[in-house]
Amino acid sequence: MEHYTQEKELDNIDYTAVPWTKGVYETCTFNNCNFTEADMSRCRFIDCTFNGCNLSLAVIRDTAFLGVRFKDCKMLGIKFDTCNPFGLEVDFEGCQLKHASFYKTRLRKTRFKNVQLEEADFTESDLTQAVFEHCELHQAVFYQAILEQADLRTAQNYTIDPESNRVKKALFSLSGLPGLLAKYQIKIQP
Repeated sequence: MEHYTQEKELDNIDYTAVPWTKGVYETCTFNNCNFTEADMSRCRFIDCTFNGCNLSLAVIRDTAFLGVRFKDCKMLGIKFDTCNPFGLEVDFEGCQLKHASFYKTRLRKTRFKNVQLEEADFTESDLTQAVFEHCELHQAVFYQAILEQADLRTAQNYTIDPESNRVKKALFSLSGLPGLLAKYQIKIQP
């Protein structure tokens, strides 16, 4: 029988020292927990919140995230491209997602607010109507990504080739223009 946890608040648990229990977690809140390199494969998180947690290098193969919010979490090198794509719905605020992989991941309407996404991989991902509010995107990879109607007006340091990505009706600021024209080596001055 699959382990089931509902409406529980889990505080300050170090899953590098205490074994992680795989199963279904519904409307649970994880506060300041350490999941570094934890094997969270084949778990289901439904309407859960992770606050101030460290999920760096956690294994999330076939893990379902349905209506999950990550706030102020450290998530270095996490591979969202391996999680269960069915119903994937996540929200990120104040997180460190450096070196994260979203390869071929469907992230429609996903909100990234104040997120560090340096060197994140968005190759072939669907970011239709995604919002990158005050995000750092230095060396993030966008190749054959769908960015239609995405909002990058306050995002910083991105390089997106409009010829290699679908950007129809995406929103960019004037200060982001160099990131759209980088491959042409054009010098833009105020």
